[in-house]
Amino acid sequence: MTMESKSPTIAEWFRNRHVLITGATGFMGKVLVSKLLSSCPDIEKIYLLVREKKGIDPQTRLQSIVQQEPFRALREQKPERLKKLVVIPGDVTVEGLDLSEANKECLLQKVSVVFHGAANVKFDTPLKDAINMNTRGTANIIALAKQMNKLQALIHISTSYSQCGEDVLEERAYPTPISPENVMTLVNIVNDDLLNSITPKLLGVQPNTYAFSKALAEDLVNRSNLPVGVARPSIVVASWKEPAPGWVESMNGPTGLMIGAAKGVIRSVLCDPNLLIDAIPCDIAVNAIIALAWRVGLESPSKPIFMNVTESGENPMTWGDSLKYGRKHALANPFSGILWYPRGGMTTNKYIHYISVFLLHLLPAYFIDGICLMTGNKPFLVKIQNRVNWGLRLVQYYTMKPWVFLNDGMKDLREKLDPADKETFFMDTKAYDWDQFMKIYVLGARRYVLKEDPATLPQSRRIFMIYWIADGILRFALVALFCWFLYICISPFIFSRTLVGVIEH
Repeated sequence: MTMESKSPTIAEWFRNRHVLITGATGFMGKVLVSKLLSSCPDIEKIYLLVREKKGIDPQTRLQSIVQQEPFRALREQKPERLKKLVVIPGDVTVEGLDLSEANKECLLQKVSVVFHGAANVKFDTPLKDAINMNTRGTANIIALAKQMNKLQALIHISTSYSQCGEDVLEERAYPTPISPENVMTLVNIVNDDLLNSITPKLLGVQPNTYAFSKALAEDLVNRSNLPVGVARPSIVVASWKEPAPGWVESMNGPTGLMIGAAKGVIRSVLCDPNLLIDAIPCDIAVNAIIALAWRVGLESPSKPIFMNVTESGENPMTWGDSLKYGRKHALANPFSGILWYPRGGMTTNKYIHYISVFLLHLLPAYFIDGICLMTGNKPFLVKIQNRVNWGLRLVQYYTMKPWVFLNDGMKDLREKLDPADKETFFMDTKAYDWDQFMKIYVLGARRYVLKEDPATLPQSRRIFMIYWIADGILRFALVALFCWFLYICISPFIFSRTLVGVIEH
């Protein structure tokens, strides 16, 4: 069936289907699962590939996950749909996914849609770990998908920052300078010390192991000869509407920057405030990913469909705008436990940034930790600031250069949806106002990441006012001290000139 003929709606296309999802325990994975359950009511089963983690078995992990916000409405209104979730113990980094024979046979015979979202998203992950999760994990999923009798769509969730050497990211495949197969072999035969020493050479134009491993994974998908869609989200931020306005659970990316700045920990960022930030709410990104599966299933493409899930200037916001809006709403809705009244900003001058980090990050951290030691308390702030400064160094690559992502595929897909699907699987990045969205974002980070009850806002505002007064007093004292120091330095010179004048007359 082609999309030019009368097409089923997205919910109709998913009717009676068995779906496999990897990465379901992650930020976007939870939104994806809850959206499929809530908006595709006749989906038959959703199999979640989950590994044991920190001694917690997969089934227990699922029970913990469904108690979280993304599944609240389902728990309260349609609890029977949660029975469609089936945990499949497994690990994408292991050949064969570490599946039991029974589970493998079930997936091969029943699954027709695969969403592969499992990934390590840390920028500073050692190369071996990044390759094993992001590249080898993708290879293992492809190997399983090739054996599936009913497969109609494999959706690989990549990133719009997978080809960092390109000035413009087009919606197409890109060759890799070294084959993924060779790299996967290399990381397992070379010792860690040697691998660490050659990593910069292997990365080439890529800034970190995350981008490198995701680019290699895309190459594997492109050569898979399967009905594939590759979704490349940009910076995924809190939800706009679903599962709840402002829902976010991760400190990664801009959420961590916002919380750090609002708590007074981050006071300088090396960033060009005039550059556009390509951010997209997680629910819009997930809707686009689901719609891409629908498109791949209908079109059965002979070559992968690449789609940049990006804002791409349709609703532009600069980094400077994000700071302005974020500061406005963070000051109006302060977090609890702030270290100091939040100030600071962005600069493109690395020397000014480094001086600011020394004066405003490190010196206060050592001062406060010194007080902690003298009072018998455990020091903490230097450790936090070291982690913060390391994180700032990792992200400055992305905040100091322009990014251009073409997203005609996403816009075209959006127009192909019928009116009901446009409403249910909303993908219009022009539909929200960034100022209002940032208010939702701040409140969401406060509630879902920091676990602060909205009822604590009045108390937080009172404490915040005390910090504001203290900050004002300190700033006045510092200015007065500087003026006094300046006076002490120049007064002898003024006195001597005056004395000379008296003597001459």
